[in-house]
Amino acid sequence: MKLVVAMTGASGALYTQRLLDNLTEHEVHFISTRHAKEVAELELAGGLKVPAGVKQYEENGSMFVPFVSGSAKFDAMVIIPASMGTVGRIANGFSDGTIARAADVFLKERRKLILVPRESPYNLIHLRNMVTLTEAGATIIPASPGFYHKPATITDLVDTIVARVLDHLGIEHKLVKRWQSAD
Repeated sequence: MKLVVAMTGASGALYTQRLLDNLTEHEVHFISTRHAKEVAELELAGGLKVPAGVKQYEENGSMFVPFVSGSAKFDAMVIIPASMGTVGRIANGFSDGTIARAADVFLKERRKLILVPRESPYNLIHLRNMVTLTEAGATIIPASPGFYHKPATITDLVDTIVARVLDHLGIEHKLVKRWQSAD
């Protein structure tokens, strides 16, 4: 698959790290905001470690990246974690930066767009923005990990969400035991 992974300034850099770590068999284009980098430095020892082969971009509002055009062929975009500011801008068609413009393109081209908001609690504006995005064709996967597989570490918890993202991308994985599964 040819994928865009975007990281915004919400807490949850480990979600991004684990997703990138599990996409090594795919063409990945990665973009992050300045705030995302600051959060990653706070949350991850040594910051985010982008795997070799991943194409990296800076969120600087540039429209000179391949995934902001509908004519560029990409399969899916994942914004993980998605700040509520980013969710709001996308939901309201305010494409003021590279990430919001790319998300707008994925929606208009009817390509898979997955957002992983990491916020709590949601206010009514957050909920309405997520409804708007869902109605527009996006998939919202809140960073609300499951516990039925008896996670022993924080990474185990994070992997329940990353597994859901991979499921929605159609990518096979063995991150978590499936409900009522022998595997």
